[in-house]
Amino acid sequence: MMNEAQLQARDAKRDIGAELIEAVKELRTHKAARTTTFEALADGSMRRTITLADGTVQSTGVLTGLQWQLLNARSQAGLSQAEFARATGVSVRTLQEWEQGRKVPSGAAQSLLKLVSRHPELLAELV
Repeated sequence: MMNEAQLQARDAKRDIGAELIEAVKELRTHKAARTTTFEALADGSMRRTITLADGTVQSTGVLTGLQWQLLNARSQAGLSQAEFARATGVSVRTLQEWEQGRKVPSGAAQSLLKLVSRHPELLAELV
């Protein structure tokens, strides 16, 4: 960690205005420092890959658990949160709580969600 004198010496060499202008240009071109992509896997989990602007992969990992199964099922079915909630008989808010991991579905709901995460085509029959 830098002390105060080191920070001031570093900052004296910087052109903050130019850095801000460059940052705005990058924002306008939608250039991101990194991008995160999600890939649905057959078992209902999701693969998350974080790629830096230069193309190098910073990290990759498989995300498991109910909230990722929900996201997987919804993305494979191509449904919005509202459509998915309507198809499964829950409120949009409840679905959001589940996807964000703040609440856990009941046992019966978990069984339904597991089924639709493995067979998202079933959701079309429920809509």
